[in-house]
Amino acid sequence: MEELKHFTHDHPLSLVYLNPNRKSENIEEEEEEEDGDEDDFYEEEKHGGQCSMCKEQIYSFHLCYYECKSCDYSLHKFCAELPEIQNNHPLHPGHNLTLSERNQRFKFSFEYEWMCRVCKFKWESFFNYYCSTCNLSMDIICATISQQKINHPSHPDHQLERMFGRMVSECDACGEKHDGHFFQCIICPRYRIHVDCALLPAKLLIQHRTNGTFTHSHPLTLAYSFSFSEQKVRFDPLCRVCDGAFYEHLWIYKCDKCRYYVHVYCATSKRDAFVSILLPSSLGRTFKNYKDDEHPNLLHCPFSDEGDNLLKHLFFNQKDDIVKHDGEMLNHSSHQHPLILFDTQTSLANEVVSLHDPMKKIQLLCDGCVRPITRVPFYKCSQSNQHCGFILHEWCAKLPSEVKDYVGHPEHNLEFLPKVSSKFFSVFGCPICKLPSNGFAYGCMMCEYYVCINCAFIPEEITHEAHPGHLLSKIKSSANLRGRYCLACDNSMDNIVGYHCPSCDIYIHAKCALLLPRVIRHKFDKHHPLSLRYEPAENHISEYFCDICEDEFSPWQWFYHCTTCDQSMHAACAPVILQCEQATYTSYLDPMYIFKFLNVKFGRTLEIKGHSHRLAFVQGIKHHGICIECGDTLQYEMIFKCLECEFAFHYDCADSYVESEDEA
Repeated sequence: MEELKHFTHDHPLSLVYLNPNRKSENIEEEEEEEDGDEDDFYEEEKHGGQCSMCKEQIYSFHLCYYECKSCDYSLHKFCAELPEIQNNHPLHPGHNLTLSERNQRFKFSFEYEWMCRVCKFKWESFFNYYCSTCNLSMDIICATISQQKINHPSHPDHQLERMFGRMVSECDACGEKHDGHFFQCIICPRYRIHVDCALLPAKLLIQHRTNGTFTHSHPLTLAYSFSFSEQKVRFDPLCRVCDGAFYEHLWIYKCDKCRYYVHVYCATSKRDAFVSILLPSSLGRTFKNYKDDEHPNLLHCPFSDEGDNLLKHLFFNQKDDIVKHDGEMLNHSSHQHPLILFDTQTSLANEVVSLHDPMKKIQLLCDGCVRPITRVPFYKCSQSNQHCGFILHEWCAKLPSEVKDYVGHPEHNLEFLPKVSSKFFSVFGCPICKLPSNGFAYGCMMCEYYVCINCAFIPEEITHEAHPGHLLSKIKSSANLRGRYCLACDNSMDNIVGYHCPSCDIYIHAKCALLLPRVIRHKFDKHHPLSLRYEPAENHISEYFCDICEDEFSPWQWFYHCTTCDQSMHAACAPVILQCEQATYTSYLDPMYIFKFLNVKFGRTLEIKGHSHRLAFVQGIKHHGICIECGDTLQYEMIFKCLECEFAFHYDCADSYVESEDEA
């Protein structure tokens, strides 16, 4: 009936048809003329609110419902058409059952609570069928369960019927355990979904119930599976809320315009408190797991840009520092000449010193930490007019003379070493970051153990904006972490120093957390800075290709990206600013992920016996050809290259040529 006079309400009720996924032809014609990017979004799926009899929501697959035009009153069509008297009910044959809002037994008493004889749930005010002969009641949900069938889009071939009673069971929609009512397939009884999942909206916005930590501007679409092949094509994405994996048979919410995927229970926060003890313990990234006042000097990563680093935060405080002036001299143990301080832009102009600027192809690297010098103050050799280009950050000139009780080498203290003299050209391999370095070091010469100065001061605790609100604690390289992988690069954590979030079981290599700045400048994008991304960019559904090496990459590993220009780069390719070629990132050969020469300062020259020209210490690129010693390609390696001819060899092949060398 299009209009119904129901005994539960004073006003007539009108039948309303639900069909939110279809539009009239007129609307479609109008939208064809408009921008096609508008979202077809229905807030929590268009429905008629809550049914005033069974107190459950009215959703689109209910097809229609009754509504009062005068006030806020709605009924499922099924509930509205329930008979007031039922004879021979299958759960209570032989007696009449009367429909009422309260148990008739308590109609004239002060007792209001009654219990359903089917589900054993206690009610106060709820519609029920009551038998006056047996003095028993069944709430209308239990009394009509055998008639409650739905056609659900997740299982289009068969109808789903509502199961009797409340139960604790795993849901085939979300994979979680629920306490409550379930729908089950009549033909496939193993297919069972909880009523909350059956009523999930087809589209929603994730801003709700996430404390503002997770937002996404586009509506998310409910998908009833996430196939293994689709996950592989998308580089095995993780849930944006909990970082958990997906299963191909479980439902997810996904964005049709971005690579944004999330578990249904993470998007809706519908985990049952009753069964929370059965779930893995995890705070989730929407909750903070530490107090700020308990960690006043906590280091927040990533560092702001290429000119910022760990040593600056540890050894440089302009407010507490003694006032210095331009031109002040310093005799430092790392260099044979006095160093002069540059503390203002005026001093730079007077001495014609240019700060590091990749846009202008100007490279100015500190000889201590091998990081770019992008701002004052810094020290430079006073003999620079004699072609001595030694230069130091002010904080690198303040390093302590030794490090005691170093966790990686507790047997002996580590001594400050301006150069590792036992290594050719002072290049050593740091056991912490696994990168070669020729900058300052701390080492034990007795054991030949050397670490770069950044790794000598790795803090015990940090936070990182890739995993906001959670404290990350340092783990030793000796820890057995086989099967654990870095959030940044997806490489193994086994035998590598890193950080761990115990709340979420998240791991990050120390080098990934401390060596990748938030923003970089690159000559491939002269107008905009590139930002470090931890997940796929919004409004970017297509594949990701590095603009340096032109290889496809996974956007679930950290990368640099310009949203304005839609340019992306591997984290390992991005630092190559002065000589740039294709295929600088060789992940299939070397899974370091960090640019492997980040701690090496190239440019010094060498004289060797048997060759009349000086050799330059450089990074090998394709046109350098092959090594004259071993015959292998020089590309991607540290090499010595003649400045005037094609003579060149690998750093590792230098033993045959450098019995006596003259460095400059």
